[in-house]
Amino acid sequence: MPAENPIQPIHPAMRAMLWVASGLVTIVGVQLFVFTEQTERFFAWTIKNPLTAAFLGAAYWSAAALEALAARQTAWARARPAVPAVLLFTWLTLLATLGHLDQFHLGADQALETRVLTMVWLGVYLIVPPTLLGLLIVQARQPGAEPPIERSLPVWLRGLVAVQAAVLVAVGALLYFAPEAAGQVWPWPLTVLGARAIGAWLLGLGVAAAQVMLEADWCRVRPVAAACLAFAVLQGVVLARYPAGVAWSGAPAWVYVVFLVSLLALGVYGLAVPGRREAARS
Repeated sequence: MPAENPIQPIHPAMRAMLWVASGLVTIVGVQLFVFTEQTERFFAWTIKNPLTAAFLGAAYWSAAALEALAARQTAWARARPAVPAVLLFTWLTLLATLGHLDQFHLGADQALETRVLTMVWLGVYLIVPPTLLGLLIVQARQPGAEPPIERSLPVWLRGLVAVQAAVLVAVGALLYFAPEAAGQVWPWPLTVLGARAIGAWLLGLGVAAAQVMLEADWCRVRPVAAACLAFAVLQGVVLARYPAGVAWSGAPAWVYVVFLVSLLALGVYGLAVPGRREAARS
């Protein structure tokens, strides 16, 4: 009898990239979620609205969970759901950075540590997107078979994820490509750069949601479920920290809250279901 074709493993270079990316976004999360109101000193550009800074910090920390959990996987199929979203986000953020370079802390009047942090930001976003794209090509050439689906997503959950993906992509595209219209869909005021930064995150999350539907296996998308849980909880903390900055009288604020609740439910369920399956096997 011929031996079964082994499952395609995650390439060591891809694993290393995910670990490095997780560390980098953790640091950026500290800059934005901890030093929220000091971005003129501790971040690459000044974000005057603390809601925007804290939102971005929470998003970076949720990405840290996504990338770290993906890096821990042995099979590529279980790490794969994290990569397209990260790849899209990094390219979009690079383009937004280059398009608004005049707003970054590169002037001689800036403190040395501020300019260093800004140069690190630029270096990371000039290096990571093409490197990750190249590693994705290398990973695709890694020999190995696709593992069987272990626990399929129920139809109703695929429907929920499809709605989430559609909302994320629609709002993210509007914020990124038409930032002047942000006031119509977002619950607090945004600058053009702030809108594009948030839009890049929403588009990345939308791709992650679409990847969940494509994989159709909870055992493969646990990193995405963990990221959804972290994102929902951390963004809830953001709203609790700065409630006065949110336009609660408008529909976007309540749509946003409902959306966070749906992400929270998806994250909790997505982490619990495979866990029950694995417990039953032991």
